Amino acid sequence: MATFKDFASLKSLSKELKQKEEARKAEDAERKRKEEEARREADLFRRSIGDVKPLASHNKASHTPTLPPPIARQREADEQAALQESLSDEFSIETLMESDEALSYARPGIGSDVLRKLRRGHWIIQSHLDLHGMRTDEAREALAEFLRDAGKRGLRCVRIVHGKGLGSVNKKPVLKNKVRNWLVQKDEVIAFCQATPPEGGAGALVVLLRAQ
Repeated sequence: MATFKDFASLKSLSKELKQKEEARKAEDAERKRKEEEARREADLFRRSIGDVKPLASHNKASHTPTLPPPIARQREADEQAALQESLSDEFSIETLMESDEALSYARPGIGSDVLRKLRRGHWIIQSHLDLHGMRTDEAREALAEFLRDAGKRGLRCVRIVHGKGLGSVNKKPVLKNKVRNWLVQKDEVIAFCQATPPEGGAGALVVLLRAQ
């Protein structure tokens, strides 16, 4: 009885192996058929289009994308600072501060000895700005830029030449009063006085700036 079972099992195993072998051969035959079909289709395509040559690249257009211009961050910051430091023509020194007939001025809290030293040339004039021939707007911007630069350089004493107004309409010193009023609006200006005759006299101011 056991021998019959072993024979039956062996026969079943042989049949299973034969089925697997037939399945493998069928898969190989299908794969070869597909490869042959793909080869024939490729040959047919090549024959239909003939010989192919690459196009010449003469006069080939070159396209370079246009980049947006760089943003000048520092210039924007400087312009913003200039706006914040803008000087008003509506401001008048007489409304807030006291000044003498010689156009001397000292910020509150600054001792009288500072003006006395300034008039006597105690501080060496380190730079100067000449506003001759400028219109009001030009002079205002030039003065603001000059004081900003002086602060960056750590200057203490500068001279502003505004002129005596002899070449202006009606011979009136337009810039003379405006410059005085502009200077009072600048926190870095602690005192100023009329220049001595060799330094411009009534046509100029000697300005003392706050120490940095």
